[in-house]
Amino acid sequence: MFLHGIGGRAFGFEYQLPFFAQAGFHAVAWDMPGYGQSDSLQDMTFPALADALLRLVDDLGVDTVHVVGHSIGAMVVQEFARHHQNRLATLVLAQTSPAFGNPSGDFQKKFVADRLRPLQEGKTMADIAEDVIPELMAAGASGDALALAKDCMNQITPDTYSAAMQCIVTFEGRDNLPKITLPTLVLAGDQDRNAPAPMMEKMASKIPGAEYVLLTDTGHLAPIENAQEFNSTVLEFVQRHQPGLES
Repeated sequence: MFLHGIGGRAFGFEYQLPFFAQAGFHAVAWDMPGYGQSDSLQDMTFPALADALLRLVDDLGVDTVHVVGHSIGAMVVQEFARHHQNRLATLVLAQTSPAFGNPSGDFQKKFVADRLRPLQEGKTMADIAEDVIPELMAAGASGDALALAKDCMNQITPDTYSAAMQCIVTFEGRDNLPKITLPTLVLAGDQDRNAPAPMMEKMASKIPGAEYVLLTDTGHLAPIENAQEFNSTVLEFVQRHQPGLES
């Protein structure tokens, strides 16, 4: 199961779903509440997002899932793991963070204000995508990758984008990292300025037994801009930790 970031959508995993299906998995991607056809939450919070993920897992009628979270999606995974580790087979935490600090802090207030200012100035999500997406990707990202990422972002409603931005700065999961006991893969990009590799490597060191992999020539959108390396790394990890197949 693949969970996207703030600027993503389920169809942003178009390079992953057929690849993992061909490898024998039932591969699915969610549109987070408020994205696509998914109902919005009255108040977007991490506990509410984790509850939405639990409903999706229940709706699939499976006991456990291999979950791959990207950016805010991986924060939702961490929140989910607080109470529902028994529903997870493995965790992949891609280009994310264990915390955003104090939501009332100056840095966090500026983060939200800077990202919502273009909307307040009358720009559309398509306008924002044109400005933001190239900054998120590594130098030399393909035109197809840029187009897919922009297409994901420009289909998000301004209300959902605003709610997600205000939600992300509330995340605090550092206390739970040592309590994650499942096989965990932490993925970083060497050109990712949003989730810098040194921070992610430190994060991995706090999770018992976690594996850390640095993807080269990769910005913040690894599933799109470096799908081949992302897919092969995740597949090898998940296959190695298939329930009942562990050595």
